[in-house]
Amino acid sequence: MKKTFALGLVLVLLATMLAACGATAEPQVVKETVVVTQEVEKTVVETVEVEVPAQVGDRTVIEFWTTDNEEERVNTYENIAAAYMAEHPEIDLRIVPIEEAGVTQRMATSLAANRPPDIIRMGVERVAAFSADDILDEDAAGAVIAALGEDDFRNGPLQMVVNPATGKYAAIPFDGWIQALWYRADIFEQEGLDPPVTWEDINAACDALPGTGNLLYALALGTDPGQNYGHQIFEQVAISNNVWPFDEEGNVTMNTPEMVEALDFYTGLQRCAMPGPQYWRGAREAYQLDQAGMLFYSTYIMDDLVEGSGLDGGGNIQITVEDLAAKTGFASMMEGPNGAASYGQLVTMAIPKGADPEAQDVAKWFLTGQNYQDVLALAPFGKVPVLKSAVDGWKGLSPYFTNYSAETLDQIANGYETMQRWLFRPDYDTTQRGVIGDMEGRLLIPQVLSNIALEGNMTPEVAAQWLQEQVEAILAERQP
Repeated sequence: MKKTFALGLVLVLLATMLAACGATAEPQVVKETVVVTQEVEKTVVETVEVEVPAQVGDRTVIEFWTTDNEEERVNTYENIAAAYMAEHPEIDLRIVPIEEAGVTQRMATSLAANRPPDIIRMGVERVAAFSADDILDEDAAGAVIAALGEDDFRNGPLQMVVNPATGKYAAIPFDGWIQALWYRADIFEQEGLDPPVTWEDINAACDALPGTGNLLYALALGTDPGQNYGHQIFEQVAISNNVWPFDEEGNVTMNTPEMVEALDFYTGLQRCAMPGPQYWRGAREAYQLDQAGMLFYSTYIMDDLVEGSGLDGGGNIQITVEDLAAKTGFASMMEGPNGAASYGQLVTMAIPKGADPEAQDVAKWFLTGQNYQDVLALAPFGKVPVLKSAVDGWKGLSPYFTNYSAETLDQIANGYETMQRWLFRPDYDTTQRGVIGDMEGRLLIPQVLSNIALEGNMTPEVAAQWLQEQVEAILAERQP
């Protein structure tokens, strides 16, 4: 006998609802009363209970923009987000990869649409500008830092996110990298040289290293006028002598006696350096090939000192020194006549105004326990933890770390304490930071370093005055 079931149609409709709503939503029990008609001359009324996912609109959406935008890194962020949502089914945490260079424009667009994100991972250089524009929720950032334990954060990163106008934290330190003068600790010890921290000790090594063992040069200096490598090194030298592009009144200060002294010290090292224009690649290879005894580089070089860096044509450099990494020391801080500084990069998490309060809990989640270690593990050499409690775990994130001494790893972890950049100076306004960015983009520092050290057509005094005029012109361009 042919039978017709209205119940079948209802169940099909409910199944369609299930598929449309997605598998990640919180299930609800919905009672449906249906009429089942059978061709047996009776009507049966049944109540059927089925599970229907809650609509996404019933959940709080937290949008997390991250400049960790490579596929592997995005996958890790999404896994951490999934674990959070498993514990907080009322939250829909969305990871949105973005380009670092496009953060400012993207934020402007989102604000115009009244749809800012809830969290942004970005370089600290953008924090001051966003804070000056009253975009960031400083109370939210402070609450996250307090909840995690302010004492657990390295002091250097905390100071870099302070808004001098309010005295509050404008963002939450997240991770970063440190630049250092890596050096042949074995040869330094053999020759009775002190670690190259002070200008005096760097000069002493400059004179002593060439001709020692296989070393042809003391170091490879950044002198290529077309590369930013020289700027990165020189900026640390400058800050170690209290040289800054602007004074407290906003005046350009590129021709001070301290600047002339810094230019003279830096270019004077060419006497013991590799000839010709050099940048990071030549410097790295000279150190790996036992030709130079010192190297300015970030912590990203740590694996290269173990297995050799890649060559343009394929393959890796064949390191000629056995256990080179173990024989390498790390001097992150430089002490000049008028100061001391280390150089590097700090990455932050910022919470814009108007973000959902749950964003604070999400930010804490990413900086807590294994979640934070999973983020650091994405690039252990370039993601130095800002939390003291995370250092021991970080030391075990890469097998390459076993090639370095505990002292070196501790120095890397502590490198934040003295880290400074021209761009990070908290009392500089948006215009001044823009000028500093223009200086880097136009390669002003590399040009004068080449003119002094290689071409010989500038003295430190002439170069400082040229920089003064160039920076004053850039400042005039940027002022209304």
